Amino acid sequence: MSGTFGPGTAKSLIPHRYPILLVDRVLEVVAGRSISTVKAVTCNEPWYQDIPEEAADDSYSYPTALVIESWCQSAALLGAHGAPEGTADGDVVLFGGMSEVEVHGHAYPGDVVRHEVKLVQETAGATFFQGTSSVDGELLLTVGQAVTLVRPVSSLEVAAPH
Repeated sequence: MSGTFGPGTAKSLIPHRYPILLVDRVLEVVAGRSISTVKAVTCNEPWYQDIPEEAADDSYSYPTALVIESWCQSAALLGAHGAPEGTADGDVVLFGGMSEVEVHGHAYPGDVVRHEVKLVQETAGATFFQGTSSVDGELLLTVGQAVTLVRPVSSLEVAAPH
């Protein structure tokens, strides 16, 4: 199964909403294999509101943490797209960690960040991803490995203190 979709479908697959839904469009997804997504950076995003009026253009570098978050949301969309019926009932997907992450550059307002994510391996309760982010073909981010874990929501409940 493959396809393309926008924020409406993305919001049906992952819990992220404004202002932290950081995937604008899925260009292509092959369930269980790969996904290509884009995030358009604009100067109207909330993280730019405190930059002084006289700030230079390089002050508008898109926060690296948000590039990583956008890439991770792309991985979550890949993991959720085409998941078997009932998989999400009573389960929650948790971010497990990342390794071999390299930042190669910066994105700025007007740039379109393209994320490429590949599903490397699925095991019982864990999914491993790798991939890149780029702007106009120039490498922005490399992710050697990211892992998500599926756990029953009941296992995350914390007893109230007495």
